[in-house]
Amino acid sequence: MDLHDRTHPQEAPGVRRTALSRATALPLIFGVVALLPLAVAAQPGDGVRDTAFLLQLTVAMYAGTRLCAMVLSWRRRLVQGTFWLFCYLAMGIAPLAQSVLGRDPTPVIGPRSDTVLATALVLLGMVAFDIGVLLSRHRPALRRRVREPARVHRTRLYVLVAVAYAGSGLLIVRLGGLGLFFTSREEISDGLDIASGAPLDEVTGEVGNAMMRGFGTVPALLALLFLTRWLVTSRQARRSPSVVLPWAGLVIINCVVNNPVSNPRYWFLTVLFALLFTMFPRSPVMYRSSLALGVVIALLLFPFADRFRYADDGHRLVDASSALEPLVIKDYDQIGMFANTLTYADDGAGHSYGRQLSGSVLFFVPRAIWPEKPLDSGVRVGEWMGMTNTNLSSPLWAELWLDFGPLGMAGGFLGLGYFAARVDRRYVRLTVDDPAPGNVLAVVVPVIAGYSFILLRGPLLQATGRIAIAALCVALITTFRESPSHQLR
Repeated sequence: MDLHDRTHPQEAPGVRRTALSRATALPLIFGVVALLPLAVAAQPGDGVRDTAFLLQLTVAMYAGTRLCAMVLSWRRRLVQGTFWLFCYLAMGIAPLAQSVLGRDPTPVIGPRSDTVLATALVLLGMVAFDIGVLLSRHRPALRRRVREPARVHRTRLYVLVAVAYAGSGLLIVRLGGLGLFFTSREEISDGLDIASGAPLDEVTGEVGNAMMRGFGTVPALLALLFLTRWLVTSRQARRSPSVVLPWAGLVIINCVVNNPVSNPRYWFLTVLFALLFTMFPRSPVMYRSSLALGVVIALLLFPFADRFRYADDGHRLVDASSALEPLVIKDYDQIGMFANTLTYADDGAGHSYGRQLSGSVLFFVPRAIWPEKPLDSGVRVGEWMGMTNTNLSSPLWAELWLDFGPLGMAGGFLGLGYFAARVDRRYVRLTVDDPAPGNVLAVVVPVIAGYSFILLRGPLLQATGRIAIAALCVALITTFRESPSHQLR
């Protein structure tokens, strides 16, 4: 039996509390697996109950079953849990509602057969993910060099705090003050456009705006998370003004730059999940509650939060003429955009065999140096569709298909499942058996879990900027040397 399968002595009370919470969660779990998908499928609408509809119902119930397995497990599987939460909502329930109503949030250009194929490939990707998880349990025993665990370097952590204050302060100043952060995402984008001096329809200007916003939001979030971890696990830190005061300032800063009004909803989910999992690193109840409440938040609050995307004179209200109308919004266009990607590839574009991925990895290379640098996948397909607004999603299924075809897509999700399971196991081991304040992985894994919503939704090119900034921040504060003078206490 693996180490993570044994109940740790310090977790015995938590396990007893988990049994109680599991009993209270059973009605919700039953609703997730059966009642909600069947209730959506039974609603009246103009949709055709064809093969695509039946496949979509299968996807919803499969993802719901796997999500329930994550919720009911006493072991915290953060990365796997968020994967199945996304699949259940964005690839399952929302597309099922769209299929029932016969409406797509983004136009689907190709024939119905492409939607059938896209839904079948989504199911294939989820099965491949599960196979990868199973393979991770049979990792061959290899001789490996034992390394010291990654720790937070105290002095460098304060450097990160300073960078966070400077980056967020610069963003606030460039946008003309605090007021713009509580208006709408549209006005924030316009403010960034004016600040950078580049029109938003120029790709270079968009990259510059994204980097400016990334440095104003990511260091602030990570610095807050690392200080929160320090305070949660150390009584000495909670008595130290040198820790409490910077943490309090970062709370205020994050309420400004990372608030849900001026930020994309998937980014706010990242902030929320990362903060909850960092504040309660050893609580199975909080883990279970976060996944269960994530379903409620995404279904009930997400559609109405679209109010904050536009300025006051141009926002779109959610039509409540049907209970399913809130799910027919642009944030849930993943199945439709995957179908459009299949049509785009069949129309002559074919597969790029890694070229699209190279553009995402090398996002920082200017187009002046690389004139043929690939466009964002959502933009590329959107322009082919003739859309005026090309800010479209490109789910990971579509990204892998566009680059590597069906075998590459299946292999990608198999590897993703393997990686997610290994990371989850390591996270449990290091947060239960190593509750040190400077445990880097105890903060990094919650961030990965939260950010997986953005990576799964895509496009990857839009997501890589913040990933690069986060990687630089983590590299800055990480050390593998056991130096008492530099440890968090």
